[in-house]
Amino acid sequence: MQEAHLLEDVLNTPQKKLAFFQNLVLIAAADGDLSKDEGDFLLQIGSKLGLTAEEVMPIANNLGVLSFIVPSEGLQRTLELQTLVQMMLQDGQIDAREYGLCMEYANRIGYSKAILDDMVSQLSGGAPISNPNPPTVS
Repeated sequence: MQEAHLLEDVLNTPQKKLAFFQNLVLIAAADGDLSKDEGDFLLQIGSKLGLTAEEVMPIANNLGVLSFIVPSEGLQRTLELQTLVQMMLQDGQIDAREYGLCMEYANRIGYSKAILDDMVSQLSGGAPISNPNPPTVS
């Protein structure tokens, strides 16, 4: 049985929390429209991580020049991708720009499109896609 890991436990430094939050904001802003559900999800995650408005304002103010910060730890990478996919699904639509950013992140951590699509299917309430190449955590 797989051990459950909490995001708050994995993101155990201010730098990790802010980098993760920045990645979430990039997905939320990708389609140019921050829905109420996306905003609520950001607030929920920010609150869970104990982030303050002062800490996250530089992210919001510099969206045009920010890019993904990819963590070095395998577990953090996987949890982060799952949360990025959850953000993409918040407004009930999979926007091509949001999906593209999730795909970019997945590629950068060594995951294939099949793994990302399986994650999207599962997190949107569908059945797992049988995957001949399960993800590995380094």
